Amino acid sequence: MNIRNVLNEKLINLNLQAKTKDEVLNELCHMLYDNGCISDVDTFLKDVYLRENEGETGLGSYIAIPHGKSDAVMKTSIAIGKTPHDIAWESLDDLPVRFIILFAVRMVDKSTVHIKLLAHVSELLADDDLLDQLLNIKSKKELLNLFENIEED
Repeated sequence: MNIRNVLNEKLINLNLQAKTKDEVLNELCHMLYDNGCISDVDTFLKDVYLRENEGETGLGSYIAIPHGKSDAVMKTSIAIGKTPHDIAWESLDDLPVRFIILFAVRMVDKSTVHIKLLAHVSELLADDDLLDQLLNIKSKKELLNLFENIEED
């Protein structure tokens, strides 16, 4: 499964208003809920925080990939948010984040799809040029095209 299968324009917000990690997760979860990807914001958020308690999801370079496996997830999806503000986040390089990729994974998909998606995104984010492009992305279409071009390579 590639990223394009779980991402669409309605699940991207390049101007998050959030100023805290909690606000970021809440905004992204509501986006997932509003688009029929999760059935309950509170249940999914609880599962995301359970994962957050296991270890940092900030990869470094201003990027975080929080994720939750939950019975509240109806469709495995990715919500993406970008903020002009530095958001305090537990990260590998102790830097704040500005670009967040939230994975919502159905319990039935948890063993295979979840691992493959995380591995794929982590591999993509190891590319410094891609990181720079993500942090400077201006439109949803530009972001979708970027992921589409990566998938074709």
